[in-house]
Amino acid sequence: MTSSDPRPVTPGSLARPGGHYSHAVVANGMVFVSGQLPIDARGNKLVDAAFEVQARQVLANVAGALEAAGSSVASLVQVRVYVTDIAHWPTFDAIYAAWAGASRPARAVVPVPMLHHGLLIEVEAVALTEPRAAEVSSREGSTTPA
Repeated sequence: MTSSDPRPVTPGSLARPGGHYSHAVVANGMVFVSGQLPIDARGNKLVDAAFEVQARQVLANVAGALEAAGSSVASLVQVRVYVTDIAHWPTFDAIYAAWAGASRPARAVVPVPMLHHGLLIEVEAVALTEPRAAEVSSREGSTTPA
């Protein structure tokens, strides 16, 4: 397996995938996060939870997948958001802005008629992998002629 071969990532902090997929896949310096639903680490689907609770859980799942894959919210390059009611958009945008902080990846918001299990939101993302601390230290400490 070379560094460019796809490497599936299934974080222990997230419920096991409910189908034939990985929560994330790392390939060629990129992390591709599968659509995350508001499902907690124990596998509870937050169907009856308020939209705000569902949105925060989805974003926590995305962050957990990114971290397990060697990335973070700061390294996001694209986010796709699927919502069953576009009226939730202002609420989501406020929660998302607090979660993303200074990160401003490209983003699409797609209103959809329904999502699996009757949930209200799903988010998928693409990010860059982050260099390990040792790799950064060795590069910072090296001197290469100009």
